[in-house]
Amino acid sequence: MKAVCEGVELSEAVLKVVKACASKTVTPVLECIKLGAENDKLILTATDGEISICKTIKAEVMEEGEVCVPGRYFSEFIKKLEDVQIVLSSNGGKMDIIYADSQTAMQVLSADDFPRIDLDINENSFTLKTEDLKKFISATSFCCSSDDSRPILKGCQFVISGNDICVTSLDGFRLATIKGQVIESTSDLELVCPARTLNEIEKMVEGNGDTKIYVQRGMILVSTDNTVLTSRLYNGDFIKKENIIPKDFTTSVIVEKAVLKASIERAAVLVRNDKNSLIIFDINSDRIEISSNSEIGSVQEPVKAEIEGKDIRIAMNSKFIIDAVNALNEDKIVLTFNSQIQPFVCENVENKDRLYLILPVRTANNA
Repeated sequence: MKAVCEGVELSEAVLKVVKACASKTVTPVLECIKLGAENDKLILTATDGEISICKTIKAEVMEEGEVCVPGRYFSEFIKKLEDVQIVLSSNGGKMDIIYADSQTAMQVLSADDFPRIDLDINENSFTLKTEDLKKFISATSFCCSSDDSRPILKGCQFVISGNDICVTSLDGFRLATIKGQVIESTSDLELVCPARTLNEIEKMVEGNGDTKIYVQRGMILVSTDNTVLTSRLYNGDFIKKENIIPKDFTTSVIVEKAVLKASIERAAVLVRNDKNSLIIFDINSDRIEISSNSEIGSVQEPVKAEIEGKDIRIAMNSKFIIDAVNALNEDKIVLTFNSQIQPFVCENVENKDRLYLILPVRTANNA
């Protein structure tokens, strides 16, 4: 293989596909980026067995061929050559990288061992406004689990019925769900997509247009700007959110989002190294008393609020409540509670398109 390309274009492509390289594996080729030179293009592909990313750039191809380069090393090296033209030339077990008056050799693997990437995924599809897709991902993916013991919770559930779409995630301690509309769908669909895949899609898609997502045989495919991403979907039964979200509440609190967020963040500073990063809401009369206590010190701040229902004192993980408040997009938000040991809900006051449910932390006072 021998090809000439611009350093800046190669660097941008490498930085996109290297995210799909495996980091810990007994299969060395999964740590590689496959370079394929054909016609007038260079095709870069990486996969870890779950997600794959393929990017095509222009190149002057002198000799067609394929080779696998070590992904992380190649990425870091090429990143430092963005302002020069690069010649890639492979022969046997090494590849020469020629730039300006310099030359570097890098060990490579045979492309014959690289997994075949199936790009024939088009049985079903659904189309979203790109800005809506990004909104759905950012509003839910942070609530996915990172625990390998329950893989399905490492993804977001997409349920499409007619023109309606609902995206849900949970990790056993909190839940996020958001509703919206699709532009079109070939059929009603239900799928669970890995959060890691969705976060890469969110970075990949841009602009004010539409994004089409293809689904087939437990796989999805998204294509944009000479970049193709494919990923496995999770199999299994996702938890039914209807069985988790309370339908009635005994206490309702309306509060200014910015004021609440600032107070929570201050209270969280002193407990950020504690296991549960515990803060306490003491809700009564016309205020929320927010407090935290650790070996470093203590915080106690009142925040004015409109309160209906019973007084309540409830403990929670500060990170969970901060994430939920950040994900809401109105100036005023509403928090609804039932008891100090039951899950509580955070929502916008007006637009109820999204909902965040958080499980309180049991303390000595409410166990």
